[in-house]
Amino acid sequence: MRFMLMQYYRQVDSAMGPMTEWSQADIQAHIEFQIALNRELSERGELVDAQGLSGPEAARFVSADGRGPPVVTDGPFPETKELVAGYRLIEVASLDRAIEIAARASAAPGIAGEPIRQPIEVREVMRPPEPS
Repeated sequence: MRFMLMQYYRQVDSAMGPMTEWSQADIQAHIEFQIALNRELSERGELVDAQGLSGPEAARFVSADGRGPPVVTDGPFPETKELVAGYRLIEVASLDRAIEIAARASAAPGIAGEPIRQPIEVREVMRPPEPS
């Protein structure tokens, strides 16, 4: 079973503040945790891909009707209080294992090593229908 684990940063839920305000040592500890978790999942054969995403100031929203040129809107919108910070695509035996991995990612160290406790969305990757 494949799952997408999407890591969010929610400003309203976080006592951590944005990572741009963390000390260099706290940023380094957080990154080292992410690298170690990815290495462990890779060694277990569970990691398909993992990436951090650029900040919302670089986001673009694209919509199109298929006839004219696409409409491209810059982000973020001023009311934005949440952003997708990164993702992991994993292949595991069960939803329980996906939740276990998501819980570890949510407990990644933040300021002074305290867990960031940011939400991780766990969604199964859909498979194409079986041929009949």
